[in-house]
Amino acid sequence: MTVAQAIDVARDLDQALGQIVRHFGADSGTIHRLAEDGQLHLAAATAGLPEPVMATIRTIPVGKGMAGLAVEQRRPIDACNIQTDSSGSVRPGARATGLAGAIVVPMFSGSEVVGALGIGNRAERTFSASEIDALLEAGRALAAKIGGSAAPA
Repeated sequence: MTVAQAIDVARDLDQALGQIVRHFGADSGTIHRLAEDGQLHLAAATAGLPEPVMATIRTIPVGKGMAGLAVEQRRPIDACNIQTDSSGSVRPGARATGLAGAIVVPMFSGSEVVGALGIGNRAERTFSASEIDALLEAGRALAAKIGGSAAPA
């Protein structure tokens, strides 16, 4: 079963996110929806993220942090190790997750960006081109599952 098929049969976004995290051998994940207010709102997150991190990621402005940049730039944003990244893509609060290798991709419905999908690993990780393509496919499947258009969270 492909990751997109697993998302299609998932009963909700939490189960879909769990499927994605397992498929990619990741330790953590988040799904954000782009709302009418122009901000990203947390729609699902794996268990275990510290409360200060949860408070920070509940609402993310487009253009801020990895998720906001992925949506703004309409492309994947990744870091082999967010603990040591100096690119400017990683916000200080992201380091509090304890994760190292992370990637966030925009979720597309057609050509419209409707959210962001992120996964992370505790260890350093570089995502391959085929993994990035599969994650983008997963984002498209999630967009279809949530209705595919920007809406209030």
